[in-house]
Amino acid sequence: MRKKLLIGLLVLSLALVLSPQGMNLSHAAKKFVSIASGWVVGVYYPLAGAISSIAHKNLPDIKITVESSGASVANAKLIASGDADMAILQNDISFYALQGVKPMFEKPVANIRGITSLYQEHCQIQARKDAKIASVKDLKGKRVCVGPLGSGTEQNAMQILEMYGMKFEDFSKVERLTATESSDYLKDGRIDAAFYSVGVGAAGLADTAMTVDSVIVPIDGSNRDALMKKYPFFTKAVVPKGAYKGVDEDVPTVAVMAILVARAEMEEAMAYQITKAIFDNLKDIERAHAKGKELTLATALTGMSIPLHPGAEKFFKEKGIMK
Repeated sequence: MRKKLLIGLLVLSLALVLSPQGMNLSHAAKKFVSIASGWVVGVYYPLAGAISSIAHKNLPDIKITVESSGASVANAKLIASGDADMAILQNDISFYALQGVKPMFEKPVANIRGITSLYQEHCQIQARKDAKIASVKDLKGKRVCVGPLGSGTEQNAMQILEMYGMKFEDFSKVERLTATESSDYLKDGRIDAAFYSVGVGAAGLADTAMTVDSVIVPIDGSNRDALMKKYPFFTKAVVPKGAYKGVDEDVPTVAVMAILVARAEMEEAMAYQITKAIFDNLKDIERAHAKGKELTLATALTGMSIPLHPGAEKFFKEKGIMK
């Protein structure tokens, strides 16, 4: 009798293990999350990679995959469509998305929610030295890249030019290229200058500066003041001396904030786990890119332009960052 009971229990155990339910138990518990980043040579992509790595090491039930994308505006639309669960984008674009500001967005991205602010994104205009561009006004009649179509860089370029009484039509040629393409075009002499809204030290700019003599064009004075007054997302910033080869003194400019967002439909518990894992492993973020050092609990809500996801809100309340 005892032998038959043991055999019965063994058969039952094997049936549970080999059944579809038993075999897929751990897989069913695994939840897959996609995060839309940006150009591979920018800052979004390595930081998103660090977040994915943190999840892999610390959240066994969550797998985060990183997708390269067209950056801010495109990322907001991926959130809206459900093709991305999380994304990194600029704080100004996230606000415009939530409000449905045209022509960027045909309708509001009502399901976009904040997780954390990440770092300052400097608006940088890199120009070939032989193009003799010392100010934004000198871009008139030049061949200029304004970033990919629909990107945050393109929007920032339009806003900056507006303060100088200029439009894209004032350029002899307008290119809409990725950071890698912009770098190649600058090095080859196919364009004279390129706009970037990206963290200082981004690979595309650094590579160009190492290959050809180049400058960072200043954005300052009354034009910068007017820009910040009309578009309060902008703040004063500096591209520091030595940031790139040829940058021999601090260059004044403006910046927006890069923020991490999620779909409102994401489970509160999942958003909480991911937020907590990020702040429990900030060293991993720092190792991914120098800009990662700017992410701290103290700055986590700086420039947050949209409502927080309830999961992130729960975490920050636990840490006393918000009431």
